[in-house]
Amino acid sequence: MEKRKKTYAVKVGNVVIGGGNPVVVQTMTKTSTLDVESTVKQIQRIKEVGGKLVRVAVPNLDSVIALKEIKKQVDIPLVADVHFDYRIAVECIKIGVEKIRINPANIKGKEKLAEVCKMAKDYNVAVRIGLNAGSYKKKLKDVKSKLISEVEETLNIFEKFNFKNLVLSAKTTDVVSTVEIYQLLSDKYRYPLHIGITEAGPLFYGSIKSVLGIGILLWEGIGDTIRVSLTSSPEDEVKTGYYILQYLNLAKYGIDLISCPTCGRCETNLLEIVSRFENKIENAKLNFKNLKIAIMGCEVNGPGEASSADVGIAMGKNSGVLFIKGKIVKKVSVENCVEELIDRIKQL
Repeated sequence: MEKRKKTYAVKVGNVVIGGGNPVVVQTMTKTSTLDVESTVKQIQRIKEVGGKLVRVAVPNLDSVIALKEIKKQVDIPLVADVHFDYRIAVECIKIGVEKIRINPANIKGKEKLAEVCKMAKDYNVAVRIGLNAGSYKKKLKDVKSKLISEVEETLNIFEKFNFKNLVLSAKTTDVVSTVEIYQLLSDKYRYPLHIGITEAGPLFYGSIKSVLGIGILLWEGIGDTIRVSLTSSPEDEVKTGYYILQYLNLAKYGIDLISCPTCGRCETNLLEIVSRFENKIENAKLNFKNLKIAIMGCEVNGPGEASSADVGIAMGKNSGVLFIKGKIVKKVSVENCVEELIDRIKQL
């Protein structure tokens, strides 16, 4: 992996973005901001699974009032997501949010962006210049150059006020185009970059697209914050983001589960066993343990194939074995194999 590219450090509450600091995983609430209780509960769940920043949609001035109440009840930095009306961004800054996301593609007028800039500077609030290809009615090949030029034009406004508390993003739904855009931005600017594939899709499709796009960029040393944009829960977004970092050796997050794809040697329902295990560790809140766990479908080759695992099971037709670092320690039944594995994990 290439060394991470050096960017300016931007402080967002108690989180520092860029400047060589670890990559930050963030997500966005999916509740109505006006529903304060539901939004607060979702933010708390996001924090429980490791989210460091939470973005909240603020579509109107009524939502600003709700956001003020939400902010009183949570202890994680909030990013106000603002489109169309610059006055909403100004009001969000006044109530004390730690960061503003604006989309210059739908907030037209240099004087309006200048007002946001001046207010953010006065209150020492970070700003993300966040552009999406969907904001332009152009073909993808034409959108790429438009996104880059829009970033440059907006930066010129902010830099006139010597404002550098900025994060940049310019996403598309296409993996290759997004990677190319961020490569250009990284070569051109030292501002921290927020990366991701926008509107990536449901959990299966969206995770694949996000792993590819975010993974390529991180491998090249590009990216200071990430968001996995899924048609799924924000908790799924955070977990997927962290596992991308873990498998690139950029963070330690939780259990690394190794399980064989099964073949003609497998004589047990391994899919059911793995599913049962996943549910158990989730309910017992063991999934954040930094362990490598193996669940194999063949007790002949399983322990050897997964010898790097901290602990695991290898199953035969009616029974299996529990092993640690490839060494068999006891026999287990199909019925209690998951419980035996969970008990061992609790001891580690």
